[in-house]
Amino acid sequence: MTDAARRAAMALLVGLGLAGCGSGAPGPAGNHAQAQLEASARVGDVIVRANAVPTASLGEAVARQYGIERSNGTVMLLVGVRRDDGNGNETALPARVAAVATDLLGKRQQPAMREVRSGEFIDYVGTASVIAPDTLRFDIDITVEGGPAMELHFNRDFFPDRP
Repeated sequence: MTDAARRAAMALLVGLGLAGCGSGAPGPAGNHAQAQLEASARVGDVIVRANAVPTASLGEAVARQYGIERSNGTVMLLVGVRRDDGNGNETALPARVAAVATDLLGKRQQPAMREVRSGEFIDYVGTASVIAPDTLRFDIDITVEGGPAMELHFNRDFFPDRP
């Protein structure tokens, strides 16, 4: 995938995240308006960013890039690990990423996180099931090769699509 296509895919995911800003109530557009801003953590010069979005809201090209099947009952967890050089430039870092998704009833899932490379970019992708409406809590453990171990925790609300 070219740099331009990679940036377009990330812009789509960020756009989905920005669509979730507001009252917190689901909008008429269904899941497209429910995505929320990415969660992030930083230790030293290492930044971890994560987001969870309904796979049904992904464009076909993005779903294909990440090897994800689009479905109403599936959420994609996307994690990026980067090193910040202090000048606004970031470099992808290899890492071990493990995640647990827990719903409001306490049902735990361990999304199989896999590395997806595209040129110099590295992302970690996994999927979890959700029966909307529900809230999933994501607990992510990240170990950077030769670097710090990190944790990132965040919640995401998921609502059924409206006709």
